[in-house]
Amino acid sequence: MSSQTLSVGNVVARVRGQTAGSSAAGKKLTLGRQLALQALLLFIAFTVLFPLLWVVSLSLDPRNIGRPTDLRLIPPGASLQAYIDVIKQPTINKIDFVHLTLNSLKLAGGTAFTSVLVAILAAYSFSRFHFRGREALMLGVVTVLMLPSVATLPALYVLLNHFVITNPTTHAILFNLRDSLWGVGLAMISGMLPFAIWNLKGFLDTIPKELEEAAIIDGANANQVFIQIVLPLAVPAIAVTGFLGFMSGWTEFVVSWQFLTKVSDHTLIMELYNMVGQFAGNTPWSRFAAMSMLTALPVSIVYLSLQRYIVGGLTVGGVKG
Repeated sequence: MSSQTLSVGNVVARVRGQTAGSSAAGKKLTLGRQLALQALLLFIAFTVLFPLLWVVSLSLDPRNIGRPTDLRLIPPGASLQAYIDVIKQPTINKIDFVHLTLNSLKLAGGTAFTSVLVAILAAYSFSRFHFRGREALMLGVVTVLMLPSVATLPALYVLLNHFVITNPTTHAILFNLRDSLWGVGLAMISGMLPFAIWNLKGFLDTIPKELEEAAIIDGANANQVFIQIVLPLAVPAIAVTGFLGFMSGWTEFVVSWQFLTKVSDHTLIMELYNMVGQFAGNTPWSRFAAMSMLTALPVSIVYLSLQRYIVGGLTVGGVKG
């Protein structure tokens, strides 16, 4: 390999032959059009933020009312007691908020990481290589993608229920894959993979092959091309796919509710449902709103952490034409 360090910047510079020029300035809008656009954006922001502010107000209100009685964001007698109660024990089930959060993090983080890891390898193979059965496999991915996730529940339930570890003496069940976070995670990954593969393949198709060819000319092998050239350029697509996978795992309810029977394996979404199910009459609105805010907070943090990768386009301007 050449003594020059292999990087995306070096390869792009080799292909382009020069640095990117400055972009042309856009046309200026007239004052009236600017005011109209600003008014429209403010209206959209209000319609989006008002329900959120309503939930925040309810979570701080100790009066247990179903709707705000005035337009004040901070209600009379506002306190954080509902948040304190929820963190101690959200429902009558013997499980605390920290345990629920860890279960949700394991499920969402594990499924997102695994689905992206497998999908990027499969997507790169579909995008760059031609092999026997490629079209049939891609058709299978699209077919599974069109199926509603609930349609696969009976088959997954029966399949995962066969993986059981029993005590050889008493024949008592020690571990049932279906009745565990591992089983729920596998079921979710099977539903995430088709979308992840299809989404990542579409992005990898837009990465010019000239970048990889230039890296090979510089002496890079196949693994170096994939790790040092393709993966950095695919970070925006990986971030989007990973975030959607994390959000899907964090908000997942149907599979968990059908598979899990032990309270120790419950997730935040399951306990949030318990607050509006048979216990709805005994759950104050402030506690339900506080639980909703705490449940939504991690997804917002993950999004803000990945925002610059999601919004950014590292391949823009990489190759002319």
